[in-house]
Parts: sequence; structure tokens; C-alpha cells
Amino acid sequence: MEVTCLLLLALIPFHCRGQGVYAPAQAQIVHAGQACVVKEDNISERVYTIREGDTLMLQCLVTGHPRPQVRWTKTAGSASDKFQETSVFNETLRIERIARTQGGRYYCKAENGVGVPAIKSIRVDVQYLDEPVLTVHQTVSDVRGNFYQEKTVFLRCTVNSNPPARFIWKRGSDTLSHSQDNGVDIYEPLYTQGETKVLKLKNLRPQDYASYTCQVSVRNVCGIPDKAITFRLTNTTAPPALKLSVNETLVVNPGENVTVQCLLTGGDPLPELQWSHGPGPLPLGALAQGGTLSIPSVQARDSGYYNCTATNNVGNPAKKTVNLLVRSMKNATFQITPDVIKESENIQLGQDLKLSCHVDAVPQEKVTYQWFKNGKPARMSKRLLVTRNDPELPAVTSSLELIDLHFSDYGTYLCMASFPGAPVPDLSVEVNISSETVPPTISVPKGRAVVTVREGSPAELQCEVRGKPRPPVLWSRVDKEAALLPSGLPLEETPDGKLRLERVSRDMSGTYRCQTARYNGFNVRPREAQVQLNVQFPPEVEPSSQDVRQALGRPVLLRCSLLRGSPQRIASAVWRFKGQLLLPPPPVVPAAEALDHAELHLDAVTRDSSGSYECSVSNDVGSAACLFQVSAKAYSPEFYFDTPNPTRSHKLSKNYSYVLQWTQREPDAVDPVLNYRLSVRQLNQHNAVVKAIPVRRVEKGQLLEYILTDLRVPHSYEVRLTPYTTFGAGDMASRIIHYTEPINSPNLSDNTCHFEDEKICGYTQDLTDNFDWTRQNALTQNPKRSPNTGPPTDISGTPEGYYMFIETSRPRELGDRARLVSPLYNASAKFYCVSFFYHMYGKHIGSLNLLVRSRNKGALDTHAWSLSGNKGNVWQQVHVPINPSGPFQIIFEGVRGSGYLGDIAIDDVTLKKGECPRKQMDPNKGARREGGGGAESGGSCVWGWFLSVGGGRLYLNRGSEWLSDENHVALTV
Repeated sequence: MEVTCLLLLALIPFHCRGQGVYAPAQAQIVHAGQACVVKEDNISERVYTIREGDTLMLQCLVTGHPRPQVRWTKTAGSASDKFQETSVFNETLRIERIARTQGGRYYCKAENGVGVPAIKSIRVDVQYLDEPVLTVHQTVSDVRGNFYQEKTVFLRCTVNSNPPARFIWKRGSDTLSHSQDNGVDIYEPLYTQGETKVLKLKNLRPQDYASYTCQVSVRNVCGIPDKAITFRLTNTTAPPALKLSVNETLVVNPGENVTVQCLLTGGDPLPELQWSHGPGPLPLGALAQGGTLSIPSVQARDSGYYNCTATNNVGNPAKKTVNLLVRSMKNATFQITPDVIKESENIQLGQDLKLSCHVDAVPQEKVTYQWFKNGKPARMSKRLLVTRNDPELPAVTSSLELIDLHFSDYGTYLCMASFPGAPVPDLSVEVNISSETVPPTISVPKGRAVVTVREGSPAELQCEVRGKPRPPVLWSRVDKEAALLPSGLPLEETPDGKLRLERVSRDMSGTYRCQTARYNGFNVRPREAQVQLNVQFPPEVEPSSQDVRQALGRPVLLRCSLLRGSPQRIASAVWRFKGQLLLPPPPVVPAAEALDHAELHLDAVTRDSSGSYECSVSNDVGSAACLFQVSAKAYSPEFYFDTPNPTRSHKLSKNYSYVLQWTQREPDAVDPVLNYRLSVRQLNQHNAVVKAIPVRRVEKGQLLEYILTDLRVPHSYEVRLTPYTTFGAGDMASRIIHYTEPINSPNLSDNTCHFEDEKICGYTQDLTDNFDWTRQNALTQNPKRSPNTGPPTDISGTPEGYYMFIETSRPRELGDRARLVSPLYNASAKFYCVSFFYHMYGKHIGSLNLLVRSRNKGALDTHAWSLSGNKGNVWQQVHVPINPSGPFQIIFEGVRGSGYLGDIAIDDVTLKKGECPRKQMDPNKGARREGGGGAESGGSCVWGWFLSVGGGRLYLNRGSEWLSDENHVALTV
């Protein structure tokens, strides 16, 4: 196993200024992924535009110490969505195949406990263009009798899009407009918000019978192509018309096979037919073929409205509805109503009495009722009347009224409901009228008014009903307005008066009402009673877990408090230390004296008294525990992530050094930190180098620094840092250190990148693009690469010289992008000039873009230069002026064209302070590094005035212009 050897040199210059380096969180949102464009709108709001179906990537870059935690939220566009909370730095929010409903404002919230949280937002605008829908409407009006008809046709084109679509109407291949044809009117209806355009054909003419195309466009925004739909208008074009093979209301018996035909009687083009059912889908087993709907062995549950709809985009859809009623009866109920006039609630001789009978039936109005007394049909008389549809009762109810009740009227009455001639079983209900028939009373059994059970156990609430007949009992909640029962219903019926609950929970506690129902009994004011349900549950305590830090020798008070529980009191509290009983359990405290907390006092924190303490609290139902971890351990270090330019390279070796900085969390909470144990391990290796770092007294917010040296380029390392006090080791903190190219401000010399080194001058591949730039030369390029594309060599013309290029062969597709990102430069001047050579040779060349990423405005990318198309088999140079307002990066973006013959290359990138030259050198003259022809050996460009004497002549050069004179030249600058 290879052992990584590190030379660790400690530099500990302590800094302390107020709160030291503690700083509130700062945040900015950086976009990545497949953005179409990011711009500032008229209210200085950042808008990120993306095509529906693409991948959204947003990064929240944060600064501040301690390291902030990041959380993403989203509002607007649709219902508020929340994304996973995380404490990962530079957290990326990624949404694959984004939908239009996911547009809106996205918030990045960063907080670290110092000051107020930092909140940044960006508005995401999702672009889309649906297929357009074209409908045709027409009006016909007779003028002057039947001499002629005037027909006006409206072609309405509707589309959903963002941004609003542009509409183009065509007749055949000709574009239509107001000015070209007086018989055509194109307008936007009111209240359509730009999503509808109407083509009006006035006073239809023979030439108007043609093919019409509605083309919609969002002007290729986000690369969304135009879409179109075509309609052929003829002299037979007509809206659909329908008729049904059955009546609109169809009553059938259960078990029958039902077939309904929906017949087309008109429509051109041929309409499409579709069946639907409301509510819900078509019944299981139903078959819809064209206009025929078949339902085998129909059942009562299949009742409902069946809709046949015909559409051909001409006029309004034609719709026919069949109301299918499957005969059925259920729920036979009765009511006994004493004399209403005398407001009696008891049956008394000499007073009137009404018996009512009702069944739920389909169809309800076809039900017939028949009354029997003691098994024989009841005979109508002056004292015995049968009425239907009593206004005080449900619809289609039969009532038997007994006038001036006699003793001879006592007996058993039976109400029978039936569908005459239908194979549906009759339903009947029986009522006994005698001196023993008395109204109900309801009460709670003795000792059952309050029911106390433990959470998770079953419970039974009971109310007793007396009287004859005994009606069912209805249960509901009392203490909570509109509260639901545990079953999820507002009202629950129990025939025996018992409400059974399975696995009760604490939220079921409260008062329950039981009351008599008005059906299957007396139709009088309901009787009611109440039952109290108490659900006991174990205690909930705080803190559930607490880390207690204290210096050695100092006292500590541990307190475990009861938050809630039933009963709401502590019956016993037991303390344990490292799992062992610490104190004997105290005696049981009377409820009136019971406390809501338990305490343990430690005289002094020592090594022996450090460890885990548990307080188990009980309330006779269950128990809960507070856990305390007591120690004198130091808290973990807090790594500082905002160190400017922490990486330092060593040119003579493949090594680099890293400035590691940190603060100590709550250094005064325990004994002073004496030293730190530093462990450094190269990733993917097991061995680590350990070093002790002594320190003087560390104060809160004080920035500590250590330089790690002899780190190997480009490897990453895991760093672990552990504080030590007189108690021993504290909490360890770890982080991963990655090699990054050191940031150097551009200067006036040695700032041209020839891409000769593998590090490519600190340029990096953008991780969010579609593919990467490739570094190669004439010796390493693919010998089978496509002909007539790409440069044969770099700008120097030597086979050993390297350049960067994009390979556009498969699997690359149209529009794929490769991005090469420079290191971050600190802006030390107002203007800079970016010079580079490009080679764009091939039939399918796409685009080469130069972007500038400003880092002080939320990492905003702006286009500085762009070029597209085939520019020939030659290296050419361009100078692009930029004026960054803060730290910046330059980005070379290659975009793949329509085919594989589209390789693009760049070489010799130069960044200089100051403005670009006013006139550029001819890229085909003096632009090579082959010696001669340039004032600089690099040959990047030659600016200013240079003198040269040769062949008896004096040569003057300014850019690519050479001036000569046989004897002299006069210069005026």
C-alpha cells in the first residue's frame, strides 16, 4: 500500500476582531443545465427561461461562517412545492423533465445562526408550445326569401403556449392577410389573451373552398419549432348530428343486456364518436365500438348518465345523453307519528296516528305501496286513509292515517313496496301498534358515562334505548365543531346502541353524543345522551436528547420536563448513568403534589462522571426518557470555506499547498483547547499522516490557519481535525479538499494559453453541458476522423502543438453544447481584451460563443461574441473587448450544428488589460508561430508601431499594414 507523505508546516497567525470571522450567510443563485436564456427583466428580476421537458439545475452558492445550511422552496406557478432540506454546500436543485406547472419563483434560503438568513430567488419561466386545435363555425341567414343564402365561416385556431404564440393563416401555400383579400378578416376574439386567432371568410365564395393551415410559432424561443394544423373546407363541410336508438331515459331490469346505438345523421368530415359515463368510468365489461354501447348483465350500480359525443372540429360537438335506470329497491324504513295537531309524543286512543313507509328505489316514482293489517289488505274507510308524498317526509312515501284511534285499530301493520311486473323482489317493513307501543328513551348505563382506555386499545361506548319499537342509535362528536368520528363520517348508526372503536388514539378523546333516529321508530323529537372518552397515553418529555458540555470541576443541573401525557403528572422518575441505576426510585407522590419535571444535580464534571445519563419518567400508562450526554469534550472545529485563493501551486514539482482555516465552536464552554490533531489522507488510500498542532488560548470567532504542503496534483484529500483539552479528545470535524487551479489576476505578460500543458491553464469542463471540449494535436487526433473538417495542426503548424476542439460525430445531436470555463479572475482593470484563434471548417459548422460570467451579480452569463457557419480551413483571430464589473470567468461554448461535419477548434487564448486594438490583423497574414512575420514569437497579434530595416528599405508596421519608403518615412502619431 502506498504511503502518502506530507510535509505539514504550521502557520498560526491568530486574528480576532469582534466576533472574528463569524459572518451571516450570503447567497446567490447560479443557473446551470439547459437554460435557454437568463436575463434581467424590467423590474431587475432574474428570469431563467427553460423549455418544457428539459432539465432545470439551480445552484445556491453561499458564503458566511459557520458554513450555512441551504434549503430550497418554490412558490407560484402551481401549489407551493418544497424540496428536500439539506446542509450540503453549493446544493444543486435538479428537476428532470420540468413541466409547465413547475414554473414560478424558486427561493434559496441559507442560514448559519449568525444574523438573519439570506434568501435569494429566481423566477423560472417554462416555455412550451402545444399542438394547435382548429375548429370551424358557420352562420347561415336567409336574405330576401329564398333568392340566395349568405354564409359566413369562422376558422378558429387555439393553442396553449408560453410565450404567447404568433399565428399565420395560409390558404394552400399562400399567406392570408387583410390587405390582400377583402373577403378575409383575421382577428383575435375578446378574452382569449392572445391564444386564439380567428380567420373569418365573409360571404363565402367558390375560391374559399380550399385547404387552410394555421401555423403557430413562438419564434424559435428555446429552439421550439413551429407547429401547424390544416383543415380542408368544402361545400359539404357540416357539423355533426346525432340521434339515439332508445329514449333519453331508459329503465331496465337488473341482469338484462343493454345496447344503445348512437347514430350519425350528419357531419363532414366524418365525426368521431365517444361514449362516457357520469359519474365515473364506463362499467366493467361495457364495450363501446363506434356508436354502439353494450353493457352485459346490467346491475343497479351501473345506473347513471351515458353520453355519446360526436366531434369533427366543425361547429360544436353533438351530444346525446341516455339516463339509464336499473330498477332496484333498498332500505325499507318506517315512522310512527302521533297526533301532530295536538303535538302528542305518545299513542293515545281517541287521537290520530300516522304510519309512514319509504324505500330507496330506482326509479323512485315508479314504486307502489300496499298496506296490510294482521296479514290482510287494509280496507280504506273514513277512519283509515292512505296518502302518498307527505310533504313532511322523503319523496314517494306512503302513509297510512288512522283517524280517532280505536282499540280495534291495534294490530300488526305491514307496508309492502314493489315494482309491478318487474323481476325485482318486493321489500316490506312491519309495524306493531298496541298499548305496549311507547316512544323511546335513551340513557347511559351506570358507570359508563366516562370511559377511560389506553392509547392503542379498543374502546366501546354504550347508550341504552328503551321503548317499543327500539330505533337505531346515531353517534356524533360534541366537543369539536364539525368533527368527524374515527370512522371518518360525521354520523354513524349502530343498531344496538354501541359504538366500537379499534385502536383508539389521543385525538379521539372527547365527548360523544348518542341520539335516537326518527326512522324505524317514533317520529318525535330525538332523545339524546352523552359519553366522555378519555384516552390515556404515555408521557412526552423534553429534552429527548441533549448534549451537555462543561469544564472539568464545574457543577451541572440536568432537568427532564413533562410536555404532555394522560394523566398529566409524573408518577415516578428513575435516573441511570451508563445504563446502571443511579439512585433508588423515589416513593410514589400523591397526584396533588406530583411535579411536572425531574432534576439531577451533579456537583462537578469529572472524567468519571462524564457519560450518558437517562431519566425515565412514568405516568402509570407508559414511560419516556430524557437522554443527556455529559462531558468536558470540546466542540468540533468549524472549517472556514471562504478562504480567498487557498490553493498554491509549485511549478517545479507536481505538488500544491492548501491554506486550511477554521474557528473553534464555543471554545469557552469547556476547558481551553491545548492543541489540534490533524489527519490528512489522500482519497482512495488508507494511510494517513497525523500531526499535532499546538495553539495558544483560542477565542470565539478567532481564525486559525494551517498550511498543508506537498499535496499531489490533482488529487483530493480528506482532512480530519480534532481539538484536545485537558479532558482529552473533542469532537472531530472533517472535510474534503479538492485541487483547483490557483486564481491569478491577468497581467500584461505570460497570460496566453497555448493548451500545451495537461492542466490547460486552469480551464475546466462545465459539468452541466452536453459534452466536453477535447485537447489534442496532429499526433493524437483520430486518423479516421471525418474529412473536410477540423484543423490539421494547431496555430503553430507543428504536429506537436495542442489545441482544443469539439467532436460533433455521434452521439452528438443538433444543439448540443460544450463549455470550457476559465479560472476565476479578479477584476483589477475596467477593460480587458480577450484574443484567440478559432478554426471553423466543415459543412455542418454550428456556433462558437464567448460568454463572460460575472461573479458579483449572481453568476450571470452574458454573450460577448458569437460566430456561426463554415469559415474555411484556416485559423483566424478575433479580439473581443469585455468590461467585467467584478470577479469574472470567460467561457468558450461550442454548439453542434446539423451534422457531423462541424468540428470547431480554438487555440492561443490571451487575456490582457486595456482596450482591444481598433483594427485587427488579417488572420491569414503573419498569424503563425513559425518564426518571422510577428513582433511576438507567439504570433497572437502585433499591435503598436515597429520599425524594421531590410534590403535597403525602411519598413513601418502598424497591425497588418506595412508602409515603406526608398529613403525615409515621416511618422505622425
